[in-house]
Amino acid sequence: MNGQRVKLAADLAAFATRIGHDFSRPELLVRAVTHASIASQSRPSNERLEFLGDRVLGLSIATALFQADGQATEGTLAPRFNALVRQETCADVAREAGLGEVLKLGRSEMMSGGRRKEALLGDAMEAVIAAIYLDAGFEAARDTVLRLWGPRIAAAAVAETRDAKSSLQEWAQARGLPPPTYTETGREGPDHQPVFTVEARLDTGETATGQASGKRAAEQAAARALLEQVQRAEGA
Repeated sequence: MNGQRVKLAADLAAFATRIGHDFSRPELLVRAVTHASIASQSRPSNERLEFLGDRVLGLSIATALFQADGQATEGTLAPRFNALVRQETCADVAREAGLGEVLKLGRSEMMSGGRRKEALLGDAMEAVIAAIYLDAGFEAARDTVLRLWGPRIAAAAVAETRDAKSSLQEWAQARGLPPPTYTETGREGPDHQPVFTVEARLDTGETATGQASGKRAAEQAAARALLEQVQRAEGA
């Protein structure tokens, strides 16, 4: 057991070095990588940290985008923001940092490939951001986000993201596929302020979902997510 603890401490120290933050309270990082499947009363999970980290990440990304493009309208900034803070992007950043290697998982979650699950990685990445925020304040957390998300922020600041549906359709047609389809799969909230969920699907079976306060905006979000997914698969 002591050997396992020493290895975990060494692995976490190496992870902290990779993301560029030296924890003065390393127990915060331990909690950030502790999944609910192995949590107990004396060993809390990272779920509360995930909640906080989502907000810290959002403010950090929103500020960076606002400062990066002084001419961008709200309608341009919003999809860029959504693309950068969504779970898939958080999971990609987590993979690049090797977060999956240091996650503390229950046996069943570990056996089912938990270290590679997108939702689990994305949530844990947000929890790590919260741990840095609690350890050293907002500036330290923001600086970490800027380091880890930097290339993506730079790309988003110059990318044209308003018409993802057209881009996805062009991608499909270039490969001899029919146009993607869009299906409304959910609607939440009051009538005066609904939130739509839309699924985009390609004829080859790939799907992605998007949410927005309007159905057309949700379709654009779903198209953007699916386009990123297939482009990432092509580049793998």
